[in-house]
Amino acid sequence: MTYPTYHNLIGGEWLPAASGKTILNVNPADHDDIVGSFPSSGPEDVNAAVAAAKKAFAAWRLVPAPKRAEILVRTGILLQQRKEQYARDMTREMGKVLAETRGDVQEAIDEAFYVAGEGRRLFGQTTPSELQNKFAMSIRMPVGVVGLITPWNFPMAIPSWKLFPALVGGNTCVIKPATDTPLSVYNLVQTLVDAGLPPGVVNIVSGSGGAVGNSLVEHPDVRAISFTGSSEVGSHVAQRAAATFKPVSLEMGGKNAQIVLDDANLELALDGALWGSFGTTGQRCTATSRILLQKGIARKFTDEFVARARALKIGNGLDESVQVGPQVNKSQIETSAKYVEIAKKDGGKLLCGGNALTSGDCAKGTFFEPTVFAVTPEMRLAREEVFGPVVALIEFDTFEQGIEIANSIDYGLSSALYTKDLNRAFAAIRDLEAGITYINAPTIGAEVHLPFGGVKHTGNGHREGNGAIDFFTTWKAVYVDYSDKLQRAQIDNVE
Repeated sequence: MTYPTYHNLIGGEWLPAASGKTILNVNPADHDDIVGSFPSSGPEDVNAAVAAAKKAFAAWRLVPAPKRAEILVRTGILLQQRKEQYARDMTREMGKVLAETRGDVQEAIDEAFYVAGEGRRLFGQTTPSELQNKFAMSIRMPVGVVGLITPWNFPMAIPSWKLFPALVGGNTCVIKPATDTPLSVYNLVQTLVDAGLPPGVVNIVSGSGGAVGNSLVEHPDVRAISFTGSSEVGSHVAQRAAATFKPVSLEMGGKNAQIVLDDANLELALDGALWGSFGTTGQRCTATSRILLQKGIARKFTDEFVARARALKIGNGLDESVQVGPQVNKSQIETSAKYVEIAKKDGGKLLCGGNALTSGDCAKGTFFEPTVFAVTPEMRLAREEVFGPVVALIEFDTFEQGIEIANSIDYGLSSALYTKDLNRAFAAIRDLEAGITYINAPTIGAEVHLPFGGVKHTGNGHREGNGAIDFFTTWKAVYVDYSDKLQRAQIDNVE
């Protein structure tokens, strides 16, 4: 069997891992389809990549921000031209259907054009000084070499959320793609190179989190880390980064609730719940993993939702008629199966699904049925992230009870409310403990020009989207005294 061999990108050169070891990238819908071979890197490769980024930073930080932004404009144009090929590559390595992978590439396109505009909007402030003949201002400065650790579920969109604002801010980067989906990061970075990015400004080191991720987080020349992944790993990253005082941006797990009130447009709520629950095979941090149903509509909604879940077509995402692709690997299947058993043991009622699919068109991949349980709020399936096509239905009496149940978990990423009552909609916007709230829309669908991130165990306060520039730049206060004499602030200004 022949397949492409890919290397790390270090200082503008494509190099194998120092160890010579490789990892196969396999299509989760068809394990006979090998996407390619990628380096299984280690600390030596990270050291080389960080050294290259540090060397490139000396010149890159001096490139005017509008000129850095022009590279992003060209990148966006090239991504538009390559969208279909990159989407097909992504479906092969990640599994989600083509309509979704096209959307993933489109998000990178949108991010390129949006962040390019920031090249002329890296605004600081001017402010009056307390002393005569003294000018005061603040300016944004690049952080330096930044480490980016990206997930497999949005293998081009999320890297673009990190790379593009880091670059326009004047930083150089070392990015570790997810082990399951490195090709999409390679495609994205190759596009940046083709758009004119200088050597060493972005470097790719592929490999495991233990070997590459830890080395990147702990490296003394890496000035900041941006991480997207599970809350468990995010906590590990934050603790290791703290030893060298690195700022860390963490975007982690979710257990997102869609609340459906008695007065909701049920057809709209059903459409949103189905898309939010089973889009990307439930493998989104923003997936609708809890559906909270007011009792007046609970039975009707449940019956229709279960029928629609059963009717979803499952298979290889390269088939345009397929609605739900595979889970990304065997481990994710095992997690879904584990939570099915946990829910049964806790007393949840299985309404449909619950099994891995191992025959017919699904025989060569990692597929799991769309699964629906009726549970109560204290059960583990109602509280813990599954990251698979397993959704919990929970009934409640009053609007206030629905908000209380939605807020009762450790996560706080996305939330949704379906209602025609404007007063309750605004109360939910105020009271839901989440970084994102949708009214009459599903829990998925973030746009690049708004802040993206969550509260509680979901994030540590930083935001991606329009908040990323704040993480990838640092402030410098500047004073220019043109009085030609010594002036002492807080002393000479006292009457």
